[in-house]
Amino acid sequence: MPTLSLQGRDYFYEDRGEGVPLLLFHGFPFSGESYWPQLDSPPRGVRLLVPDHRGFGKSAPGPGALTMDAMAQDGLALLDALKLQSALVGGVSMGGYVAIALTRLDPGRVRGLLLLDTQSTPDDEAGKARREATALDVEKNGVGALVEGLLPKLMAPGSSPQTRDRVEKMMRAQSPQAVAAASRGMAARLDGKDILSRFSGPCAIVVGAQDAITPVEKAKAMQALVKDSTLDVIEDAGHLSNLERPDELAPIVERLAASLP
Repeated sequence: MPTLSLQGRDYFYEDRGEGVPLLLFHGFPFSGESYWPQLDSPPRGVRLLVPDHRGFGKSAPGPGALTMDAMAQDGLALLDALKLQSALVGGVSMGGYVAIALTRLDPGRVRGLLLLDTQSTPDDEAGKARREATALDVEKNGVGALVEGLLPKLMAPGSSPQTRDRVEKMMRAQSPQAVAAASRGMAARLDGKDILSRFSGPCAIVVGAQDAITPVEKAKAMQALVKDSTLDVIEDAGHLSNLERPDELAPIVERLAASLP
């Protein structure tokens, strides 16, 4: 796993496959490992760049708040370090928020979007309160209660026990400080509808048919915003469709890459 030094801190990322670069951000509370099927078998014609957000996985924590913009800026720094002027950009759940934030910060770098089991709307006041409560509990008691409460909502009932076990292990391995900071960062995220409505590139939107966290209606709302967009609903998948049905995701990513000029 290569390492990039950003202002004196280590920023880890995977670089797999060959072709159109796809900068792919992971969700909450995971690491880049959450793309293990895609990393083990990259889509044809696609170069996957999968970082660990600051404080997650093998990446060192960073200064200040762990906002969506901060994670997006790290992604832009990775593109700079690899001398890539532009890339496809995407992510699952929180990773989708980061992809939208990067599009706001530097739209000229984004050739296309891959939005997986995510949404464009911000938290309401009740949602922000829940994020703060999660952050406080994780800081005090660790990630155990979060994992036990979140895990049943992440995947469809028919998902394999092996996938579920690996996801749980990955969640439990994350730093409580990073998890709490990311929870607060998600609460502070901006509305992304304006960004998507102005985006002129291709956008592939994917959602599990049984996603209980960002359901199909959220995906349809994003598709209505982006002129050049597609929507794929993955049957028998929940909020982690890339892990639950990786064979169905691969041709969608390949189609997105092939659609570029």
